[in-house]
Amino acid sequence: MPRVPLGMSYPDATIDGTQTTVAAIGIYSKRAGIVAKSVFYSFHYERDVKRVQLVRNINALEGQPLLNAQKWEEVRRLGTKAIQDWIHGQMAYKAAVIVLIGQETASRPWVVYEIEKAWYDKKPLLGVWIHGLSSMGSIDRRGANPFDKAEVGTGIPVFDPTARDLRGNTDSQATYKNLVDNLEKWSGQGVIRSR
Repeated sequence: MPRVPLGMSYPDATIDGTQTTVAAIGIYSKRAGIVAKSVFYSFHYERDVKRVQLVRNINALEGQPLLNAQKWEEVRRLGTKAIQDWIHGQMAYKAAVIVLIGQETASRPWVVYEIEKAWYDKKPLLGVWIHGLSSMGSIDRRGANPFDKAEVGTGIPVFDPTARDLRGNTDSQATYKNLVDNLEKWSGQGVIRSR
């Protein structure tokens, strides 16, 4: 898998006469302060798409359109360059990149590519554990941290909304509520590469 080329960047934007990088654009929310309202979600499609749909249904943030399995296959069949172009196009004007981390997310080469691209493009980057959300009635175990596999700096925040019941079992409904209550606030806490 090719690495993200260094030096790749996107145009700056002018907001109220102030030059601002696209990655720094956020929206002010009375509830959460500065938030990244438009985000790119990075995740393991086959295993976690139902969990990602739950995240998107919160409607706190605007993410890229999710491709259905057939559309993803069309892009994938066109090869590596087509996949990279799709990722670049979808990520280009997003204010932040949120990696939705499930049990097998860290093993996915395209997730690692998206993390590295966000890092080199100086987009705010953060992770959220989603293994505790229900997918077709089942929850997953916590997986490895994908930021440990990518060539990025340290200190990237990973938030965990996972809630447990009195017996210590994951409570999927309480986990979802924690996500609803915090996702918007967390979106504004991504880390940007300094140089």
